[in-house]
Amino acid sequence: MGKPRISAGCDHAGIEAKDAIVKMLRDEGHEVIDKGTFSPDSVDYPDFAHAVANSVETAETDLGVLVCGTANGVAITANKHSKIRAAIAWRNDVAALARQHNNANVICIPARFVSNEEAIQFVQTFLNSSFEGGRHQKRVEKISAV
Repeated sequence: MGKPRISAGCDHAGIEAKDAIVKMLRDEGHEVIDKGTFSPDSVDYPDFAHAVANSVETAETDLGVLVCGTANGVAITANKHSKIRAAIAWRNDVAALARQHNNANVICIPARFVSNEEAIQFVQTFLNSSFEGGRHQKRVEKISAV
C-alpha cells in the first residue's frame, strides 16, 4: 500500500503549523489536499474542519490533519461526521495511541500550545502508527453506534 492521501485544514491560529505540516508531508511524498485557510485573516474554523472531514468521509483522502488554536473547535466539528474519529494530540504518545487504540482518522493539533516542530512530529507519529484492533475493535465500533 502506498502513502496515505491526506487533507489538511486550519483556521487563522493554525496557518503556520498547517503550512509547515503540509510542506513536510509533500516533502515525504504524500499527496496532500490543502483545504485552507491560506491567510492569517480571521476565519471560522468549522468551514475548514468540515472540508477536511468531508474529504476523509468520502474517501477523497485517507486521513486528515486539522489545526486551530486549541484543537477543540476543529475536533468537535470534525466529529459531527459519522465516519470521522478526530483526536486531539499534544504529545507524541497521544498521537500514537489515537491511531493504535481509537483508529483515529483525523489528527487535531493545538497550535497555540505546541511548536511547529512538535506539530510535525505528532503528525509523523500519527501516520507511522496503525490501529491495533483486538480488544479496541469493539470499542471503536461502539463510538458510532447511536
